[in-house]
Amino acid sequence: MHTTDGAVLRAVLFDRDGTLVHDVPYNGDPVLVRLVDGAEQALARLRAAGLRTGIVTNQSGIGRGLITREQAEAVTAEVVRRVGGVDVVRLCEHAPDDGCRCRKPAPGMIESALAELGLHPSEVAVVGDSPGDAAAAAAAGCRAVLVPQDAPDLLAALDRLLPVVAAR
Repeated sequence: MHTTDGAVLRAVLFDRDGTLVHDVPYNGDPVLVRLVDGAEQALARLRAAGLRTGIVTNQSGIGRGLITREQAEAVTAEVVRRVGGVDVVRLCEHAPDDGCRCRKPAPGMIESALAELGLHPSEVAVVGDSPGDAAAAAAAGCRAVLVPQDAPDLLAALDRLLPVVAAR
């Protein structure tokens, strides 16, 4: 699938909180998961076009001792269920001062997802809601679209990446 700039796109990775779901700080309860408008449709469009999908999410509540890894994974599993599935999930459990390579804006989670998917960075876009998402994408060599900074919502973000997919 060619993007608006002519590059081939094979996967889109999404931030979780504030991008796919309404942000509930340090959410450890799957009952509180509320998808943002267009989340199901966005993932369905990508799957219908044959693109791979994934979630890359900072979950510092684990490192801060506010939630457990199991709670964060249960919330992510609920998000995955509600959007109809994804191909890869990466979660960083570190607090901001831990100095890890996985926590966005570092590229570690994205690089790990790329390795699992067997894709080159030029074949992947990241959709997020923060400058850290964009910085992680850039550091990994991927393009990024931020919602609502670059596009007002997820479907508009896909319009920016793939007009052909958005028209389906």
